[in-house]
Order: sequence, then structure tokens, then C-alpha cells
Amino acid sequence: MSPLFLSSPGRRAGLLCAMAVLAASSAGSAVAQDWPAARPVKLIVPFATGGSADVFGRVLAQRLQEALGQSVVVENRPGGGAIIGTDAAAKSTPDGYTLLVMSNTHTVNESLIPNKPYQLMRDFVPVAPINASDLVLVARSALPTSNARDLLAAAKARPDGMTYASSGPGTPYHMAGELLKFMAGVKIVHVPYKGSAQARTDVLGGQVDMMFDAIPTMVEQVKGGKVKAIATSGRARSAIMPDVPTLAEAGVPGYEATIWLGVMAPKGTPAAIVNRLNAEITKLTSSPEIRRNWAQQGSAPLTMNVEEFTRYLNEDIAKWAGVVKAANIKVD
Repeated sequence: MSPLFLSSPGRRAGLLCAMAVLAASSAGSAVAQDWPAARPVKLIVPFATGGSADVFGRVLAQRLQEALGQSVVVENRPGGGAIIGTDAAAKSTPDGYTLLVMSNTHTVNESLIPNKPYQLMRDFVPVAPINASDLVLVARSALPTSNARDLLAAAKARPDGMTYASSGPGTPYHMAGELLKFMAGVKIVHVPYKGSAQARTDVLGGQVDMMFDAIPTMVEQVKGGKVKAIATSGRARSAIMPDVPTLAEAGVPGYEATIWLGVMAPKGTPAAIVNRLNAEITKLTSSPEIRRNWAQQGSAPLTMNVEEFTRYLNEDIAKWAGVVKAANIKVD
């Protein structure tokens, strides 16, 4: 290299910058080639045990462990409407050894809770979706109503006289309730919990009137007569609860709410690792065994490449921002 080239500050700075980029790229490639040999992969689930994200997150962990030949450990970090665990994941080293199980709680929180310590699409990279499930609106067994029309009529007759539980602000169970209140023109008091298991327990125990829950995690309680199934939240009736009408059928035209799950990684995670994870998760969600098993539970696997999942997330963020604004939804 000529002395003339090195004597130019601009050229010297450009050379140093190029060398830094090359070194970082080489380091990232080395990490990707060795991954995940160094240590177990941690899967942060920012929700309490027993909920949909926890249940399916553990299935994912087991299958990834088999595919990667390395331990995959689930770490539940609930609290703050998923913010506590998500913030911990955002602050993790972006080396593929920490992943986040996320849901539409996260896309809702982008507008519902704007002053978070992280921003979803700034601080994370999308990896892959997992699945989606319709919800079921259930009521405590002693509530003197067994269908959506009567329940909504009772809510209109007693503004703020009825209660619904959720697993926390911004969660699908919270937003499903707020969407119902907005579309049906009723007032029902939101009772947030730190996790769906606690919310579920109090509905089963009769302390709270009702809640939305993922069909896979509530169907056995309905079958056992411990709660009343009022209506489901999808466009069509659930294949595993065919006798339960949708809310759209029961007097709330156009109503639809779901819970979906996905995986993200801290921003800066090498693309080779992200693509490998996407491929392995896609194999899982494309497996005939998994599709059959999840269908029996009322859940539909989702399959997207990284680019498609990125668009999906951005569109969901925009959709819920509109709902939050139109319904004037506030964090309790």
C-alpha cells in the first residue's frame, strides 16, 4: 500500500472502517459456524407457566434440542405484560444462544405501551412464527347466562357490574376483551393478572365472571363442566368445539381475535443462525405429526420465511395500533 494512500486521513479512515466491517463479518461467521456447540440455547418465555406460550414453547424447545444436538432450556420470565422477559432478551448477547418466544402481545404493546425499554422491530430480528389459535370466551359456572346474547345484555344492564380476567395488559386475552367491549358497546371491568394460570384459576373459582383463553388450554375445563363456553373468537367455529358459536354468529358481526406465537432473536444475531433456526422451526411446523396433534388441540401451525414473518409483524403492529386508537384502549 502506497505512503500516499496512508497519508490521506479520509482514505485511512475508510480503510479502517472497511477492516472493522470485515473483522465483524468474520467474527459473525465464526460464531455461526460453531453455533450451537458452545453451550445450551436459552428460550425466554416472557409469560407464566401453564399458558399457551409456555406449553408450545416447551414443545419447540424439545424439537429444537433434537434438531440442533444441543440442550434448549426454557426460562419463564413473566411480568409487566411480557415486558420484563422481553427486555431481558433484548439485552442479551446476539449470538444465537438467547431466543424469545413472543406473541401478539408484543405487537399490541408497540402502541399500547409505547414507553417500553425496547422497541420490537428495532431491538429484535424476526426468526419464525409457531402457530395460531382461536380463543374461547368462558364464564364462571354459576353465572346465570349460557350464551353471548344474554351475557352482553346483562353487561349492558349493569355497566361495570361484570368482570373479565386476563393474563396482563396487552395480552391477547386482554385485547380480545377490549375489542368485545368496543364492538358490542358494553362496559366490563378488566382484572389483569401476572399470568393466564392465575386468571384461569379465579374464573374457575368464581372470583371473576369471565375470560378469553386459548382453546387448547381451556377445552378440557369446558368439557369437564368447570366453566361455561360462551362463544369462540374465530371467523368459523372451532373444529374441537363445534357446538359453540362464534361471537360473530352470536350478535357481534365481524368480531375476530386470535393468539399467535413466534420466535425472535436479539438484533445483531448472525443471519446464518437466524436462517438455520427458521429452517428448523419450519420443519417442526410442517411436520404431519405436529399438524395433526396441534389441530386436535385447536391450533394451526404457521409457516413463513424470515422476510414473510417480518412483514407479518409489521402489519400486525399497524393493525393493533388502529384498534388501540379507535377503541381508546388504556393500560389499567
